[in-house]
Amino acid sequence: MPAFNEELSIVESTHAMLAVKYPEFEVIVVDDGSSDATFERLRGAFDLVEVERVIPNEVPTMGRVLSTHAPAGGGQLLVVRKENAGRRADALNVAINAARQPLVCMVDADSLLEEESLLRVVKPFIDDPRVVATGGAIRAANGSHVERGRVVDVTMPRSWIERVQVLEYLRSFLLGRTGWSRLGALLIISGAFGVFRRDIVVEAGGLDLETLGEDAELVARIHGMVRDQKRDLRVGFVAEPVCWTEVPHSSKVLARQRRRWSQGLAEVLWKHRRMMLNPRYGRIGLLALPYYFLFELIGPIVELSGLPVVALGFAFGLVDPPFALLFAAVALGYGMFVSLSALAVEEFSFRRYRRWRDLATALRAAIVENVGYRQLHAWWRLQGLWRFIRRQDTGWGVMTRAGFTTPAPADEAA
Repeated sequence: MPAFNEELSIVESTHAMLAVKYPEFEVIVVDDGSSDATFERLRGAFDLVEVERVIPNEVPTMGRVLSTHAPAGGGQLLVVRKENAGRRADALNVAINAARQPLVCMVDADSLLEEESLLRVVKPFIDDPRVVATGGAIRAANGSHVERGRVVDVTMPRSWIERVQVLEYLRSFLLGRTGWSRLGALLIISGAFGVFRRDIVVEAGGLDLETLGEDAELVARIHGMVRDQKRDLRVGFVAEPVCWTEVPHSSKVLARQRRRWSQGLAEVLWKHRRMMLNPRYGRIGLLALPYYFLFELIGPIVELSGLPVVALGFAFGLVDPPFALLFAAVALGYGMFVSLSALAVEEFSFRRYRRWRDLATALRAAIVENVGYRQLHAWWRLQGLWRFIRRQDTGWGVMTRAGFTTPAPADEAA
C-alpha cells in the first residue's frame, strides 16, 4: 500500500488491511516521502519501532529506502519509509521487493478492503493455476459510515459530483470489467485493488517507473510477455470482492485525476502500439487495445468537436431539428440506460444500498451526469491527451483528501 501524504485516511486503511480474513499475509505500507503526518499517525496507532529488514532489488526502484518499521509487540504490519521519487509505481516496486508471499495485492492508501475481499479475489488462482492476476470491484465510500476501517452503512454522498462518480464506478466494474473479463480481454486491473503472482510481476520487470497508468501498463506488458512466450496464462476480474475508496470531493481534484488517467492511457497505448491490431496478441491486440484507442482516448475529440459542428449545422440549416432532437434523446437515453443497468445489477446482486432514497438519488444522478458533467469530463480527458502529446510530466500529483467520515445516522441527522 503506497502512501504519499495520506494522514487523513492511512490509519483507517491500515486497520482495514490488517482485519482481512486470510490464512497468512503481511501488510506493507510504503511511506513515499510524505511531508504531512502520515508516518506519525501510523507510529502512534500501531506503536511502530525501527527494525532491520533486508529488501532485495528484484524490480527496479528510484527512491532510496530510509528505514523499516514494525509494531513493537509484533504483528503482520511492515512500514517502509523511502525518499519520494514522484512516482506511485516506485513505492509499489519497493513493496514488491519487500514482499515475501507468492501473491501480492496492490491497494491504495485511501481504500478499505472488506473482510472477505482478499479470500474472494484470490479464488481464481486456486481454481485455475493459469491465472496470474485478478482485480476486484472498487466502490466509492464517500458518504458512507466507516468504523475502524469498515464500511458499516452504505449511503449515497451529499454532493452531486461524488454521486456521479458512484455511478461511474458501478458502470466501470459491474458492467465494463466484468464483460472484458468474460471475453478474455481484460486490459486494466485497478491499482486500487489488484492481485498478482509475484513471480510473474518480477519476471515482467515490476511496474513501469515512467508511465502514469502503471496498473494498465503492467497488465498490458504481462499479456504481451505471455503471448510472446506462447504461455497459456490468464488475467481475470471478480465482481464480488469489494474495495471501498475515497473519490475526489471537488471538481478541481477530480479534473486532476481524470487528466492523469487519460494521459496514462495514452502512454500505455503508445508504449504497446506493436500489439495493436496484431493477431499474434489475440483479443488484447485485436479487440481491447483498439477499443481503448477509439472510444476512450479519441472519444473526447469526437464528442467535443461534435457540439460546434451541430451548432453550425443548425445555423446554416443543414440539420433537421426534429431528427437532431430525436438523435440527442436516443444518445442521452442510452447513457441513462447503461447507468440504470449498472444500478439494477447492484440492486439484484449485492443490495449495498438499503434505503430507497439512496436508489432514488442514484437515479437522479444518472440523469444529471449527461448534461454538463459528461461534457466537462470529456474536456478533462482531452487535456490529458494534450499533455501526453506535449510529453508533460505530471508525476504522482497532489490529491487532496477529506478522509473517511463517520456521519451520524439518518434519524440523528434529521
